[in-house]
This record gives sequence, C-alpha cells and structure tokens, in this order.
Amino acid sequence: MIRKSIGLLALTLVVLTTACKQESAADKITEADLKAIEAEKALVGKMPKVKLDKEIHDFGTIVEGTVAETEFIVTNTGEGDLLIADAKGSCGCTVPKPPKDPIKPGDSAPIKVSFDSKGKPGAQEKTVTLTTNSENGKEMFKIKANVTPMAGNSATTK
Repeated sequence: MIRKSIGLLALTLVVLTTACKQESAADKITEADLKAIEAEKALVGKMPKVKLDKEIHDFGTIVEGTVAETEFIVTNTGEGDLLIADAKGSCGCTVPKPPKDPIKPGDSAPIKVSFDSKGKPGAQEKTVTLTTNSENGKEMFKIKANVTPMAGNSATTK
C-alpha cells in the first residue's frame, strides 16, 4: 500500500512539474507586436464614414418595362479614404454603379442605380448593399416603385 502511494505521489509530481510550466503573456509579445499595436492605435478614429444623401428613393408609379435610374450621393465624413469594394442589388433588376476611385475625406461621389421593371408589376422595394472599408463594413439603401402592368399583362406582384 505504501509502495503504491509513493508511486502515485511520484507520478503526480512528474505530471505537475511538466504540465504546470506556464509562460506569461509578456514572454510571448515581441517588439514587432508592440509596434503593430501602436500603429493600430494611431489609425483608430481615422476610418472613413459613409453618409448618404437619402436612404430611400421612390420612383413613384412607372409602367412595366421602364428602366428607371437615380443617383445616390455618398459623402465620406470620416478621416480616411473611403473605398467601395462592391455594390450589389437585391436582385438582377437593380444595378448599382459605384465610383471606382477612393473618396477622400470630405468629398462626395454619385452611385448610379438603375431598376428594370420588366416582369415586375406591382409594388417593388429593392435594396442595394455597399461593401466598404468603413467601420460598419456594409451600407444599405433602397429604391421603391409602383409598377403598372403593361396592357394585356395580368401578372401579379412578384
């Protein structure tokens, strides 16, 4: 019994001495890590911010088959250049055309949006999503229209 106890105690000591060796977080941080953290701190607050001139554009009543177009004005109210990486409509009938160049702080640029009402009779509401380098990362706005069916078309709202 004593022999088993001593063996168990020895095994426990071996496990504890090898398993409990811990490195402190300070031992793992390098000089390069500290410089990267300082660089990130310097950038905080210097991100671009998106401000749209409107959240929704209503085309009103249009005849089915009309391609309606509008423009949203995006202003960069932040401190860094605004990049619009992608712009997508919620369906193929809504096509946004964002600026390709960065928008400097304080500057504005148009985002043209077209809506093809062919095959879309009735009340329509579509969303455009921008993927940007702003703090939010995504910005959204909408277009609306009431599409009057073409003569002879008895389709319902889709």
